[in-house]
Amino acid sequence: MPDRAHTIDLDLPLSLFMLRWPATVPVFLRHHMLCVGCLVGPFHTVVDACDEHGVDQSAFLRELSEAMRQTL
Repeated sequence: MPDRAHTIDLDLPLSLFMLRWPATVPVFLRHHMLCVGCLVGPFHTVVDACDEHGVDQSAFLRELSEAMRQTL
């Protein structure tokens, strides 16, 4: 059974995503993504952010998952 506590909801707005998993904020910053505190955060998803910033989505999702595992 998958661990739902560490499953990334690709439809979750970034503002809620980072609020739920604050340990992921450094991952965004490490990739020079300006998502932290961005006014578009309530409307963009992780997929949107990767597309907007030209970040490889698969690698980024792995990094986010690792940060989320460290949260709990």
